[in-house]
Amino acid sequence: MFTGIIEEIGTVKQMIPGKESYRLTVSAEKVLEGTKVGDSIATNGICLTVTSIRGNSFDADVMAETVRRTNLSSLHAGSRVNLERALTLSSRLGGHIVSGHIDGTGTITSMVREDNAVWITVSAKSSLLKYMIEKGSIAIDGISLTLAYVDDECFKVSVIPHTGEETILLKKKPGDTVNLECDLIGKYVEKLLRCQSEDEKDQTSGGITEAFLIENGFM
Repeated sequence: MFTGIIEEIGTVKQMIPGKESYRLTVSAEKVLEGTKVGDSIATNGICLTVTSIRGNSFDADVMAETVRRTNLSSLHAGSRVNLERALTLSSRLGGHIVSGHIDGTGTITSMVREDNAVWITVSAKSSLLKYMIEKGSIAIDGISLTLAYVDDECFKVSVIPHTGEETILLKKKPGDTVNLECDLIGKYVEKLLRCQSEDEKDQTSGGITEAFLIENGFM
């Protein structure tokens, strides 16, 4: 698990392609402190397992499913990436709970400065937007941000100078693709409500209920 508070900007050293996968090497410093093989590092919001550490860089294997779900295939040697180590029990949860499991991608449609902040508008599929609410949380390329506006086609966030300096987000431009992870809570609530609805349907289609037992003299 992660917090969405970026610790460091790393640089992609190489991407070795497989048939539908990649082996990724990223140069970094801070996130390698105390890190060992098998630990997780969120790279542009993607939870990756460290498979080897060589000096000031780490390697990670990227499966085909991750390539399909993310913007990883757009990276190349020299690309800058947001990095965050997995949180510990003693960590401050300064952002929100982020799993590092990307739901899909969005496309930046505009970037507009307003005084000291920059408004970023991102278009996304309705299957992702349904999990977003105004003043809720969203992880964009691994960055924990507050949703300031949501409709049926897009959402907006406002980025303060500190976030702009500590991440790669303001280095992007309209037309660029970003990784999106929606808040976990909405997805769990939807699943529970769907299961509850299916249970009620089963009960009304002949299952044994409390009402049935009372009606037939068992209670």
